[in-house]
Amino acid sequence: MSQTPTPPREEKAAKLNILSRREFMTLLIGGGASLVLAATLAEPLDTFARDILQNRATAPHGGDSNYHWGMVIDLSKCIGCDYCVWACQATNDTADDMRWNIHIVDQTPLGDTFHVTRPCLHCQHAPCVEVCPVGATYHRHDGLVAMDYAKCIGCRYCQTACPYGARQFNWFERTDVNTKTPEWGEPEVTRRPRGVVEKCTFCVHRIDAGLANGLMPGVDEAATPACVNICPVNARHFGNLNDPESAVSRIIASQPTLRLREDLGTDPSVYYIPPEGLV
Repeated sequence: MSQTPTPPREEKAAKLNILSRREFMTLLIGGGASLVLAATLAEPLDTFARDILQNRATAPHGGDSNYHWGMVIDLSKCIGCDYCVWACQATNDTADDMRWNIHIVDQTPLGDTFHVTRPCLHCQHAPCVEVCPVGATYHRHDGLVAMDYAKCIGCRYCQTACPYGARQFNWFERTDVNTKTPEWGEPEVTRRPRGVVEKCTFCVHRIDAGLANGLMPGVDEAATPACVNICPVNARHFGNLNDPESAVSRIIASQPTLRLREDLGTDPSVYYIPPEGLV
């Protein structure tokens, strides 16, 4: 009986490489326009992503258009403790090799070490949304890129189209024990089945439940992503980008920030404050 081949985990891991220093700095847009971290890229997909973005966008549905949820990650504060990685794993029930929030260690041109974590960037012009043939990946009115796992057929087009490597494919029916519970939290969502692509949701279940109960994401912990709540040095901020008075909007207005691969026109909803000496 033939079996569907699965890629060796070593091969999968080998595709997540950090760019050389020259490549890293070359891809930075002058004046702090875009931060490029090679560990977010499985392979260069510039041409493919650009072609996809020319296609007709899928109409948003779900969520409230009064909000545009976004995140700011302060690389000058992040200490690389992995608390946000582990809290995400516990809360969203992900395995070590299927993390939705990844941690990368790099150095500035002056040789100073800094730490970067990368969730899904919830792009406003998301290639993953454009290529999904069944509408399993879609935009919400509140800016979130959402997944309908019941519709997903496992074609992995979205995984190929994402220029940030933010999606994971479930090759196996999971029977593992989540090693990050209960120390870092308890699963709050259903474990995904074999054969679907999954990714960070900004803890959308918390956002929706919080708003329904009069709580504000980014202000009230119960309505805020787990990775933001757990950060011991306040390096992560979350909130409504449509509100100029929100914490995230005030940070972006007052400090230099970068976004990954802005040259692709994806318009990510995650902003980074660069460490000193990076740009």
